Amino acid sequence: MENLIGTAPESILIHGPKKTLVNKYLWHDPKVGIVASYKPTETDVEDHFGVFRGVDQIESFAQATVVSCSGFLETIKQNCDFDHLKANFIPLFVSISEVNFRGYLEIGDVFICMGQITFYKFRQMTCDGRIYKVPPGLDLEAYFKSYTTEQFLNYELDPEFTLIAELKGVTGKGIKKNKFIK
Repeated sequence: MENLIGTAPESILIHGPKKTLVNKYLWHDPKVGIVASYKPTETDVEDHFGVFRGVDQIESFAQATVVSCSGFLETIKQNCDFDHLKANFIPLFVSISEVNFRGYLEIGDVFICMGQITFYKFRQMTCDGRIYKVPPGLDLEAYFKSYTTEQFLNYELDPEFTLIAELKGVTGKGIKKNKFIK
């Protein structure tokens, strides 16, 4: 496997079905970063007036970036599959340096997380990135099919995409289960 394109997020993420906040991986360069999408559901906005909260946006971004990207790199490093990682490690959210919300998301909006890897070592990864609301009706798979690393690093998107959030220093780490759960 060269990258996460075509891989089902639930095959990587250990979060339960109500907490998996990634629908699809759209673009992935394992050493550079990832673009993933999500569409908030009724469950996601329950008791929140139909709004997909900022804290959930951060969680979606972390799942799409530091969990998915570091998990992918760990399978290569350890010469194993995702089932082995899920059986032996728990992804932990460690920190975030800064987040600025420029807009909001509602139930049914499709958004993308664009995360650029800034650090990776010893199962710990840090990413900077952005969340954009996708223009209605856009075929995301076709849009990102020929997307380049240069476009990704410059956040080059059609002007119809709406910037929702900018995130810096999102850090996650894979902790061995035997050290975490006793």
